[in-house]
Amino acid sequence: METDADLVLAARRGSGEAFGRIFDRYWPRVWRAAYSTTGERELANDAAQDAFLQAASALHRFDPSRALEPWLVRIAINRSLDLVRVRRRFVSEDSADERFGFDEPLPDDELHEALTRLGPERRAVIALHYWLDYTTPEIAEVLGVPLGTVNSRLARALRDLRLHLEAKRNV
Repeated sequence: METDADLVLAARRGSGEAFGRIFDRYWPRVWRAAYSTTGERELANDAAQDAFLQAASALHRFDPSRALEPWLVRIAINRSLDLVRVRRRFVSEDSADERFGFDEPLPDDELHEALTRLGPERRAVIALHYWLDYTTPEIAEVLGVPLGTVNSRLARALRDLRLHLEAKRNV
């Protein structure tokens, strides 16, 4: 099996086949990171596709001795956040209640609703940690933020989820 470093080096030399293997290997996780951040399939598709286009054009700057997946996921998360910000400027308040979901069912509708209320940065941290199994240092690397910021976003996101779920149960 070819390593990521082998594929990166071959893709740098112009091998479309090598980049295709990179795409096939990492598309599901890159797309899921984008979807977890945007909460919308169309935006996730756009963000993930843009991430691979950006990766292809920046492959010459990538250090093949490092892990490829976090680099790709970071590009996807950043692109997802950009798309969410742009979209937010053009979406009216009435249609801002987009549903956040996965192909797999979430544990319950209450949790699903609570996740929709998180901002994209906090949703990204929750998704990376709980759905993609990244450690907090890995999340910091992927997002390009200090470890303290990741811990803070994660703690605040969990607090917000808990408060929302408790408020729903007390109604």
